[in-house]
Amino acid sequence: MDFASLIPFSTEVGYLGLALVNFFGSLIPFIPLPGFILLASMSVGEQYNLHALALISALTATVAKQIIFYLSYQGRRIINEKTRTRIRPFERLVKRYGAAAAFVAAATPIPDDLIYIPLGLAKYNPKRFFLATLSGKIVLSYCIVLISHSVGVSLLDPFLEDVTDVNTVYIGIIIFSAIMTLSIVLVLKLDWRRILGRFVPWTLDENNK
Repeated sequence: MDFASLIPFSTEVGYLGLALVNFFGSLIPFIPLPGFILLASMSVGEQYNLHALALISALTATVAKQIIFYLSYQGRRIINEKTRTRIRPFERLVKRYGAAAAFVAAATPIPDDLIYIPLGLAKYNPKRFFLATLSGKIVLSYCIVLISHSVGVSLLDPFLEDVTDVNTVYIGIIIFSAIMTLSIVLVLKLDWRRILGRFVPWTLDENNK
């Protein structure tokens, strides 16, 4: 199976299609891959403006992540006080390095929601979060666009040569998403006072807001 067969309609969807796929792909936690694949496919050849592709991808992904951030921001109200006390040191840690963490998470293909959800729970500054995330998404989108335009999506075909059914890839994405969702649950269950108290004791200080 080749890379292009994952989204065979990539040359027909246009800018609006890219915006919708990328937005909803980014809105579902831990499943950005359809947007990445579509962006890479549309970057091959001269059919689309490369700057428009990168900026549309970056902006729609950032808006989706901002929604996830706000849901986490408001979601702390439904977390019981025992859990809040347990994760408060972790919130202080991610909040101190919030902008840098948000940028790195956005600029690299890591599961960024593992960073964004704790930032929302910690009530990190929404404007700083948006700017850091947008900057990172612009860097990532331009990397995908320029690499795909220069070498083509065939660069990734060797990774798919042993895959015969496209559904295998989609099932893998779903499984990965489930694992990452469990990781967030684990973040809420761990006693971060014990873990971080050994290495960064300042996170235990109630005066650090």
